[in-house]
Amino acid sequence: CERLLLDLLLEGLRQLAHEDWVVFKLTLPTQPDLYLPLMQHPCTLRVLALSGGYAREEACKLLAQNTGMIASFSRAFTEGMLVTQSEEDFTKTVDESCEAIFKASRALGRKEMQLVKVQQQTGFFLALDMSGCSTPEALRRYGVGHLSYSGQVEMMYKMHEMRSRIIKNQKFDGSRVVAAILFEGTIDSQIGGLPSATYLWEHKRVVPFLKIDTGLAEEGDGVQLMKEIPALDDVLDRGMAAGIFGTKGRSRIRHLDQQGIKAVVQQQFDIARRVLAKGLVPILEPEVDIQASDKEACERLLLDLLLEGLRQLAHEDWVVFKLTLPTQPDLYLPLMQHPCTLRVLALSGGYARE
Repeated sequence: CERLLLDLLLEGLRQLAHEDWVVFKLTLPTQPDLYLPLMQHPCTLRVLALSGGYAREEACKLLAQNTGMIASFSRAFTEGMLVTQSEEDFTKTVDESCEAIFKASRALGRKEMQLVKVQQQTGFFLALDMSGCSTPEALRRYGVGHLSYSGQVEMMYKMHEMRSRIIKNQKFDGSRVVAAILFEGTIDSQIGGLPSATYLWEHKRVVPFLKIDTGLAEEGDGVQLMKEIPALDDVLDRGMAAGIFGTKGRSRIRHLDQQGIKAVVQQQFDIARRVLAKGLVPILEPEVDIQASDKEACERLLLDLLLEGLRQLAHEDWVVFKLTLPTQPDLYLPLMQHPCTLRVLALSGGYARE
């Protein structure tokens, strides 16, 4: 019943106009955090929990398992309050009830809510990080040919118009889109009169990530490492100031070479540590070329090296992986089960959507 109800409520939300805000009051769900997508829709102000007949202790226990839900209890709140109590005993009972329900109500701050969303919410990450090299082809597919702009500045302006159109569309919101990865120039631009990252979170409840790599180096040992990132600390500081939650850096594996793949993983984790030191969450993207003749062998070696890298991280050094869809289904399941892994994302890698 609850799963069907969630689907129908989300469908109803998508019919509302912008700034038609609503509050939901729902029975505590059997599956913890089931209603997280509901909370992430921009028309949802709050999701409240009703006690529904549970005793206060049980209701608070269930509520504490549901991030972002806060109590709207009646029967559970008044439990233990009697007309025959002295004022002192009555006051004590009210205080205990308020304290228990207050502690169980888990309204989180922005960063905490974004962390939970990235880790748990059903949905997908959208890559809107097209840079100078990939932008002409992205615009061509969108229907904007090279004759429509003159020079790099106009081209990137056209690209920002495309991104803005997608992000501002009423069907684009945080109930289905978990996060969006932005190009560095985007954080200096505005959408709807607000900085892009601010608009994404405040108006769409989509977590903003920032692409920090500056492209791929020349191929060597069967791989392409990331080019050196100039002034990385400055880029990370700007991202934090703009409300960015995390980063993404891409390298590429073209064929099986143990030394080359090891170098890719080493570089990914070296940069990830610098990102983590700033309080941001890194997405590691060591892409395996889908045309590689030894793709499956590359992926198996990559998995082993990524797991080794994870073992070197400190507790609560959380990372996200963005990986080519593997030849062997569920190959990356061990990666997902490591406590430092927030999420494993799939990149399309050149495959058509279907």
